[in-house]
Amino acid sequence: MPQVQTVRGPVDTADLGQVLMHEHVFVLTADVQQNYPEEWGSEEARVADAVQKLTELAATGVRTIVDPTVIGLGRYIPRIQRIAEQVDLNIVVATGCYTYDDVPFFFHYRGPALDAAVGAEVPDPMVDLFVGDIEDGITGTGVRAGVLKCAIDAQGMTAGVERVMRAVAKAHRRTGVPITVHTHPTSKQGLAVADVLADEGVDPRRVVLGHSGDTTDVDHLGELADAGFLLGMDRFGINLDTTFEARADTLVEMCRRGYAESMVLSQDANCYIDWLAPGVMDLLPQWRYTHIHEEVLPYVREHGVPEEQIETMLVDNPRRYFENVGRY
Repeated sequence: MPQVQTVRGPVDTADLGQVLMHEHVFVLTADVQQNYPEEWGSEEARVADAVQKLTELAATGVRTIVDPTVIGLGRYIPRIQRIAEQVDLNIVVATGCYTYDDVPFFFHYRGPALDAAVGAEVPDPMVDLFVGDIEDGITGTGVRAGVLKCAIDAQGMTAGVERVMRAVAKAHRRTGVPITVHTHPTSKQGLAVADVLADEGVDPRRVVLGHSGDTTDVDHLGELADAGFLLGMDRFGINLDTTFEARADTLVEMCRRGYAESMVLSQDANCYIDWLAPGVMDLLPQWRYTHIHEEVLPYVREHGVPEEQIETMLVDNPRRYFENVGRY
């Protein structure tokens, strides 16, 4: 039986159950938190709050979440371990790097940046770091990453974004671990992702194009699905530039067009994100772990999406995404 690495160890893919494919526990700016921890407050209180919120999620029937928190988003696995020990939920963690533009300064003068200076190709150290997280575990915790993460946004395929994406692709080919990509569908950045990953020999069936539900352009989404990608309809509840109905109706229409086998669901929620000032979350009352089960699924059922397609998106597609594991 194929297995997926989680915070508490490997889990058979048959036991993943309902999966939310893009949920964070914490999103943090690490060096700001280290130097200005006042807003974070009590570590014990933050952990207890996360346990409560994830326990409420587990009560909906969700068995697994994928947490794509990587370099650039404040990943800290010992804290996630503490939480996972207290929650009846599988948590799959990620390796990779999150940037919309340049690579972190740590990588500026390492790897490809040295090519011209030494007159020879220099391997990118990111690849070995990512592979180590997958094969050996993260930061001495023994917790192994079960997914690779990179990002592209409205800035497009900058040199830094491309470098990270190619490093993620190379780590994928060495390990078989699948890929999730933050994308910006309004500017159709999924097409740029498709070009780079195809050049690296990545099977699109092993890739989630995250935040695809940020657009209502179902023709464009159908083009990406027809190319083989899984579409992350994974920002339910974030309704500042869109509406609940726009997101849900896009999901309904994609299902009506026969694309249920090409979509996975989530909310991109978190227990705490330091990108937002206190009080901003009050403007997003639906942005929470239980929104899909409490409001989205009842809505799409009422609009004609059958239980079989819901099961496909929550159970079958995530399992297939993780089961097609194999080194190249």
